[in-house]
Amino acid sequence: MTGTAWDDWPRVLLPLPVVLPLFAAGLTLALARRPRAQRTISVTALSVVVVACVAMLVLTDRGNGTYAISVGGWPSRLGIPLVADRLSTLMLVVSSVVTLAVLLYSLAQGVADGEEGTPISIYHPTYLVLSAGVSNAFLSGDLFNLYVGFEILLAASYILLTLGGTGARVRAGTTYVVVSLLSSLVFLTAIALVYAATGTVNLAELSVRLREVDPDVQLVLHLLLLVGFGIKAAVFPLSAWLPDSYPTAPAPVTAVFAGLLTKVGVYAIIRTETLLFPGGQASSLLMWVALATMLVGILGAVAQNDVKRLLSFTLVSHIGYMVFGVALGTAAGLSGAVFYVAHHITVQTTLFLVTGLVERYAGSTSLDALGSLAKRTPLLAVLFFVPAVNLAGIPPFSGFLGKVGLLQAGVDVGTWPALVLVAGGVLTSLLTLYAVTKVWNRAFWQEPQEQVDRDHVAGLATATRIGTRTPLGMVVPTTALVVVGVAITVVAGPLFGVSDRAAHDLLDGTPYTATVLRGGAADGATEVGS
Repeated sequence: MTGTAWDDWPRVLLPLPVVLPLFAAGLTLALARRPRAQRTISVTALSVVVVACVAMLVLTDRGNGTYAISVGGWPSRLGIPLVADRLSTLMLVVSSVVTLAVLLYSLAQGVADGEEGTPISIYHPTYLVLSAGVSNAFLSGDLFNLYVGFEILLAASYILLTLGGTGARVRAGTTYVVVSLLSSLVFLTAIALVYAATGTVNLAELSVRLREVDPDVQLVLHLLLLVGFGIKAAVFPLSAWLPDSYPTAPAPVTAVFAGLLTKVGVYAIIRTETLLFPGGQASSLLMWVALATMLVGILGAVAQNDVKRLLSFTLVSHIGYMVFGVALGTAAGLSGAVFYVAHHITVQTTLFLVTGLVERYAGSTSLDALGSLAKRTPLLAVLFFVPAVNLAGIPPFSGFLGKVGLLQAGVDVGTWPALVLVAGGVLTSLLTLYAVTKVWNRAFWQEPQEQVDRDHVAGLATATRIGTRTPLGMVVPTTALVVVGVAITVVAGPLFGVSDRAAHDLLDGTPYTATVLRGGAADGATEVGS
């Protein structure tokens, strides 16, 4: 095969992460009464997506760095551009691996619980649509298609969040729906104003035309987009909805939400801050937002007595690290942010899956009701311990490497706001260590309290009724994600290389803009489909 043919492969594979899950969702919906066929289709489709995303990352990183197609063969200014660069393909690889692992976990849980029929029958198409929405958001080359990606994944998440229909889930789902609709309204308003000011929503064109817009109008558009994406990413003070919404959902749903959905918001912030508003007037604001998100989130985590809520607050807190890197606006800061996003998606998802296993085994996630799990189930203890110390940033894990990269980038900038952020990052890391140590001591190490509440008794009764407390099918995907988290540490050097190159691509927006407007590869490919 010639070099030119190899260069075509990223553009051939580019629509696959969106189209294949949508096609599989249609099939699983048509086969609603055949759960085995649904399982086969879902697992096969997401496995193929993982392979395609890995291939795109390798080819994009070794090739031109950026590839684009215009859906339907329309000229790029009129059509829907899909763009794959180092940042988007890296996000696709991590998200597709996590999505597949959580699917396997949830299927094993459904089989173990004897729920192979409803609601699993609607779970498959919904989950596949969620996967397509996430991929569409990462590949979008214009603001409106990005909005469509958000709406696709949010519509699916509404269903997944309320699966089972308990009162607590419906209440949490209502909060989630209201906040998400508010976020979408802000985002849609911003898109309308951007179009009114520039005549386009194409990101490549916007990177040029926004420079001609009045600075005050630019600032308004910038702030509106930041508010819309900030709600989705759960940055302070727009994060109050998250700790009340995620913990009530089923364990695999909470895990995939915690790992992915907020990161789509972070991705949108990275893309717009670097491509549309480089060095914008809101950069200083982002620094204080990052600091407040880190500190308020981790202080909330320290105060919690339930493992799910504690992890939800740490999720909010560590979003602050990613915004920290973006706010610095340097190559080192962006590289650290990209690396930290990839690390955090894996680790946070793993911790929520382990928490699901703990709840299944012990009947509760309350620290008052748990105790001595390390003695009773050493495997669960190991599965929790490794990602927990990784999240806390203990050397030599990837959490430590990502934080060091971000803190070094802050020190290199050297301004007093950057140094305050560095101090906030160190304090957040220490408090994260305290939070996970608290969980370890009370849930896994110390003896349980003698008096347990009625909810715990009911939970134990449920766990006993289920019988198979830790099904192998749930343990294997969780273990696989723990291994992936460790593997990120092992390949941290090459991964930092990819994130460094992605950061330089982001700061030099010319290849992205030129490639999208040409509708092909960065070295001058022909228009696809035209």
